[in-house]
Amino acid sequence: MSVASRVPLSSNRPRGQARSRRAVLFTAGVAASALALTACTSGGTSGGSGDTNFVTGTDGVIATVAQGKRVAAPDLSGPTIDGKQLDVADYKGKIVVINIWGSWCGPCRLEAKNFVAVSADLKDQGVQFVGINTRDGETRPAVAFEKQYGVTYPSLYDPTGKLMLRFKKGTLNPKAIPSTIVLDREGKIAARALVALSEDNLRKMLKPVLAEK
Repeated sequence: MSVASRVPLSSNRPRGQARSRRAVLFTAGVAASALALTACTSGGTSGGSGDTNFVTGTDGVIATVAQGKRVAAPDLSGPTIDGKQLDVADYKGKIVVINIWGSWCGPCRLEAKNFVAVSADLKDQGVQFVGINTRDGETRPAVAFEKQYGVTYPSLYDPTGKLMLRFKKGTLNPKAIPSTIVLDREGKIAARALVALSEDNLRKMLKPVLAEK
């Protein structure tokens, strides 16, 4: 056998062809990483394992748990951005919409008017809205935010995210800003969204819980 016949075929490839192959592999790696990051916020498992009991709707926005399989919300109590004290457990018997937001958050500003409108509309139907303000180093920007958008419902002040961490992994926990959690009348977690919500999607999220007896 001649020396030439023992040379690997790859060594005969033009340099441009090799560079093209490396570019394809790099692009595939980037795409895989992007898919992994997307999956982290798609409403699937959240750090747990096994049956999480919740499903994400076909729109990919709202995840829900069947009425008999829900878990209780953690302790969500503490000071509000206006210096008062609030315990979400005091609203048991009502449907509670918890919106995690920050004054620095662009999507939070986009959805604020939708929460104000739906809160006013459903107040007499036993629906209570509560905000959790996070990652604001002081309360002044948060107070200014609520004044600008006409928010009248209370917001807990959670600058370091401690309240968010009280939600157990593998449940419908808030893991993005903004996030929205709906608690049923028993104080159990019924639904979650990890994106800014339109008014239509917010109403869609609440409709089945409102219909429960």
